[in-house]
Parts: sequence; structure tokens; C-alpha cells
Amino acid sequence: MIEVYIDGASAGDPGPSGAGVFINNRGKLIRKSIPLPPMSNHEAEFHALNEALVICMQEGFRTVSVRTDSQILEAAVDKKYVKKERYRALLQQVLERMETHFDNVFIKWIPSKQNKEADQLARAAVYQSKGSFTY
Repeated sequence: MIEVYIDGASAGDPGPSGAGVFINNRGKLIRKSIPLPPMSNHEAEFHALNEALVICMQEGFRTVSVRTDSQILEAAVDKKYVKKERYRALLQQVLERMETHFDNVFIKWIPSKQNKEADQLARAAVYQSKGSFTY
């Protein structure tokens, strides 16, 4: 099974943001730092999952296990519901990708200390974002 670690980060609320995606495909490692426009940390988490799913689609992966340190994201995907309006479109996009392009997607919450690689990638993306977007 493909292991996917994701993290979103934001330097402010809203502020420069980024997504980190770390994929372990049986020893073949994929690392991505994706700069994002200003947004909240929670929004960045949803974008990180969306970006990870796009990468997995491009790689042709059909079954993936996603690990996140965001309990809000994990609960939203599990329940297929999010309370705040501003996250609904992001959640819908995630759910559509999961249902359309994958046989199985598992999402699991992990402690932050087990998500260091994705966290570092997300932080690097925030740094890149500071120079990429007009504020």
C-alpha cells in the first residue's frame, strides 16, 4: 500500500501558506512542497490532501493510506461533513477525487512527531509562498 503523509502550514490566519506531501511507494520517495496563497492553517490542510490526491492520480496509485496530524481534516473526511462553510467546497473536491479515481483511500490521524517530513515540506512551501504571492 502507498503511504502518503500530508501537512498544511500557514504563517498567520490568514497568511502565507503551503502544503507538504511525502509519499513512500515501497521505497521510492516523492517529496513535494506546494506554495499556497494566503489562507488559514485548516484550509492549507485540505489543500495538502487535495494536492496529495492529484499526485497519486498522476502516479497511477489506486489504493493509498493517508496520514495527517490534523484531527479536523481526518474527522471531516471520515464523516463527509464539515461545519464551516469555507471548507465545504474543499471537502467536496477531496471526496469527489477519492470516489472517482481510487479503489480505496484510508485516512488516519497521527501525532505531529510522526509527521515531520510532511511538516518540513509544508514549512518550506510557506517560505516559498512569501515570495510567490502578492499580499
